[in-house]
Amino acid sequence: MSDRLLLRLAPDGSLTWLRPSAARASASVAGAPPADVVARADEIVVLVPAEDVLVTEANLSARSRTQLLQALPYAVEDQLLAPVEDLHFAAARKADGALGVAVVAKTVLRDWLARLAGAGVQPDALVPESLAVRAAGPYSCVMIEDARAVVRLAPWSAFACSLAELPGWLALAEPRHPLEVFDFRAATPLALPQHAHAYHARQRDPLAFLAGGLAQLPLNLLDGEFSPVHRHARGRRWWRTAAALAAGVVVLALAGLAADVWRLSRESARIEAQAREAVREAFPDLDANQLARIDPAQLMRGRLEHERGGVQADGLLRLLDALGPVLGNGTTRIQLRGLEYRAGVLEVALRAPDTGVLDLVREQVAALPGLKAELTAANAGPDGVDGRVRVERAEGRGGAP
Repeated sequence: MSDRLLLRLAPDGSLTWLRPSAARASASVAGAPPADVVARADEIVVLVPAEDVLVTEANLSARSRTQLLQALPYAVEDQLLAPVEDLHFAAARKADGALGVAVVAKTVLRDWLARLAGAGVQPDALVPESLAVRAAGPYSCVMIEDARAVVRLAPWSAFACSLAELPGWLALAEPRHPLEVFDFRAATPLALPQHAHAYHARQRDPLAFLAGGLAQLPLNLLDGEFSPVHRHARGRRWWRTAAALAAGVVVLALAGLAADVWRLSRESARIEAQAREAVREAFPDLDANQLARIDPAQLMRGRLEHERGGVQADGLLRLLDALGPVLGNGTTRIQLRGLEYRAGVLEVALRAPDTGVLDLVREQVAALPGLKAELTAANAGPDGVDGRVRVERAEGRGGAP
């Protein structure tokens, strides 16, 4: 059972409180509860005077609760003594589909909340005390105190009155069910116009008695404009914690994404620098301004287009066309590092795992019709061997590249 704190606000504004879930919950305590008791409570329920709340029933259907609360005043308007705009309405759907309704003046409700706030209490629910008076099975229930009585004739039919008025009201109401009376006075049992099926005299602790009728809250007056902002505060704290964790995950994900972008940006810059260096080696006549101003791929295409106009059939493009299958062969595990073409001779800068792979490339190029190849350099480094293969037209061999 959750740690519910139950309070009762008397018509004179005094408070009593009780913790039904506590190990010793048999006696209520007069006055406002201590701050530490309020802070530990999972739910704070306050019983308010029955004299100020009309309890009734209505048959009404609506698509949403908002529409229901808008239409509710007009469904019970014939039972109201004050203008609809001055009243606050709360409703609970019954098992048979009808509505249980409670009506209270807005000024009275605001006064209750102000009194409770002054005592350091912010309630989760306000319940008319008449709905906590037991009305079990075929009985109507009467709760008698020093100078007043609260009567519950049926689940949604109740009223409060003075002891002097009680016999007259009971005679007028003509209860359809036998009466069960709980008398919390020390005086002689009260004479009633109807026979009481059971009369429990000299009862003790009215709040403990009312707590027994609140296993489930029948209705909450704090609805609509009076809904408490702190309702389910603990649940909202959990949601805030979950939201903070989710935000942390998002921040970490964004941080990881930013790190990936930064890493890829650096890698892109490194590759672009290598490309510019390869173009500079392939075309040493280019100055630094050209290299910095033009994209290496665009510069290479432009230079090749320029070279295409000045070479013959045995020129650079034919050599590249012939070398493509060899240099693009993935089995050789080589990297093209640069090209240099002068006077019909193509110098190809390569990086290979070892000298043997470079020599294999040379042999494959030399095997092409009309070409000869020579390995002119092979320098070992930490990442492999950097080499250069010179390719030119072979005089006297059949075919042409």
